[in-house]
Amino acid sequence: TAIMERLCVPRRIVTVVEGESLVNDAIALVAYEFAVNAFVTGSFSLAQASWKFVVVGVGGILMGLAIGWLSTQAQKRIEDPPVQITISILTAFAAYIAADQLGLSGVLAVVTAGLYIGWRSPEIIGSRVRLQAGPVWEMIGFLLNGIVFILIGLQLPAVWNGLAGLTFSKVRLCIDALLICALTIVVRFVWVFAATYLPRYFSKSLRERDPYPAWQPVAIVAWAGMRGVVSLAAALALPAAILNGSSSQEKSTMVNVIIFFTYVVILVTLVFQGLTLPLLIRWLNVTGSGETEREERDARLKANLAAIARLAELEQRNRYPEELLRRLRLEYEDRIRQLESFDESADEQRRSLYSSEFAHLEQEALDVERRTIIRLRNERVINDVALRRIQHDIDLAEARLGGRD
Repeated sequence: TAIMERLCVPRRIVTVVEGESLVNDAIALVAYEFAVNAFVTGSFSLAQASWKFVVVGVGGILMGLAIGWLSTQAQKRIEDPPVQITISILTAFAAYIAADQLGLSGVLAVVTAGLYIGWRSPEIIGSRVRLQAGPVWEMIGFLLNGIVFILIGLQLPAVWNGLAGLTFSKVRLCIDALLICALTIVVRFVWVFAATYLPRYFSKSLRERDPYPAWQPVAIVAWAGMRGVVSLAAALALPAAILNGSSSQEKSTMVNVIIFFTYVVILVTLVFQGLTLPLLIRWLNVTGSGETEREERDARLKANLAAIARLAELEQRNRYPEELLRRLRLEYEDRIRQLESFDESADEQRRSLYSSEFAHLEQEALDVERRTIIRLRNERVINDVALRRIQHDIDLAEARLGGRD
C-alpha cells in the first residue's frame, strides 16, 4: 500500500489490495481451520462443512457487528481520549474472544467490528481522540509487526535444526521451497485474472456496469500478493493441531518442513515481489488520474463554502463581534481562493492542493516560532508548561502543513 500510494497508483487498485488483505485472509483462515480438522480427524463431509462454514462465517460477522455497535455506544458516551483509545484497542480482543468462545470465526468478527467502527468513528469520535489515537495505533502496529518478524528470526534456527530427520538433502528442500514460491505466484496470477475477467464474460449486466479493465492494473494486483504474518500464523498453528497426542518424529519433521516452506514463501514474496513492485508499476506506466485529489478538493471547497454561509448567518444575528467574524471570514476566503486555483492539469507525481512555495514559507515561519520559544525557555523568560502549550499549537500547524505536501 505504501509503495502504491507513493507512486500514485489508481485508488481502485489500492482499495482492492487492502480489501482482500482483510476479507480474503479472514475467509481463508476459516477454510484453513476446516482443512486442519479434516486432516486430524481423518474424515470430511462436504455438506456438513459447507453448512458449518456458513454458520461460522455469518456468525462471526454478526458477532463483529454486535461488538462494534457496543463499542460505538460506549465511545459516544465518553469524552476521555485515553479511555476511548483503550476501548478501541480492547474492542478487537473482545470481538475475537467472544466469537471464538461460541465456535464462530474470531477473525471475521474482528474484521467486521473494525469496518463498522471505522465507518461510524467520524461521527462519534472527537478531534482530540483522533489526533491521539492515530499515533497510538501506528505505534502498536509497528511494534507488533516488528515483534512478529523478530520471532520469525528466532524461530528459524530451531525449525532448521528440526529438519534433521529428513530422508532427502536440504538442498532439495530449498529447491522445493523455491518451486512452491513460483507456484504460489503463478496460482495468484491465474486466480486474479480469472476472477477479474470471467465474471464479466458470463454476465452482460456486470460488463455494462463495470467494463473489462485493462490488463496492466490486474497484473499489478496479481503481483502484489505478498505473504506475511497471516501465513506464518497459519503454519505455526499446525503443531498444536497435528502433533496433539503424538510424539511421532515423522510428523514433527513434516511440520518443520511446512514452517520452513512458509518462511521461504514470506521471504521471497516480501523481498522479491516487494522490491520489484515499483519497477513493475513504472514499466506498465499505471498512474492515477488524481481522482482522490479532485474529491478532496471538491469536499474541502464545499465545506469551506458551507462555513462561509454559516458565518454570514451569524453576522446577521449579531451574535459575535464583527471583528471576530471578519478575521475568520478572511481565513476561509483565503482557503477558498487556494482551492479554486487548484490546477487539475498539473503533471506532478503527486498533485497538491496548495502552493509548494507557500508551504515552504509557512514551514520557515513555524521553524522560527519554535526556535524562539525554545530560546525564551532557555533564558527563563517562560517555563516548561508554557513552552509545551505553545509547542503543541506549532506542532498541530506543522502536522496540518505536512498533510498538504
